Amino acid sequence: MTVKKLQNAYYVTGDMDRAIAFYRDTLGLDLMFQDGGKWAQLKAGGVNFALSSTEEAPDGAVGATVVFEVPDAGTAGEAIAAAGGEILGERDMGDHGKTVTFRDPDGNLVQLYQRAT
Repeated sequence: MTVKKLQNAYYVTGDMDRAIAFYRDTLGLDLMFQDGGKWAQLKAGGVNFALSSTEEAPDGAVGATVVFEVPDAGTAGEAIAAAGGEILGERDMGDHGKTVTFRDPDGNLVQLYQRAT
């Protein structure tokens, strides 16, 4: 077996409308489609990212860390805090860039990455 690509990553949410607003309006992801309160498919650049209700997710599903690349991690971090995200920390990795780590309104761990210039 060979993996072709990352097809999708998703978080489970208890409030679909709030989660969509956060990822669409705050992070600027494109909403591709929404199946009521069950599922929402978004696009981050060329990569799929989705939101799932507890009913659609497998029993015991837990999240992973999703990393979104942004042009300015500091400015993005300010927008996230203003929209209800909890900033956990920032890291300057020198020649590798910098990250901002936060929790979204559902408590999922997310990172923003800014390439070094």
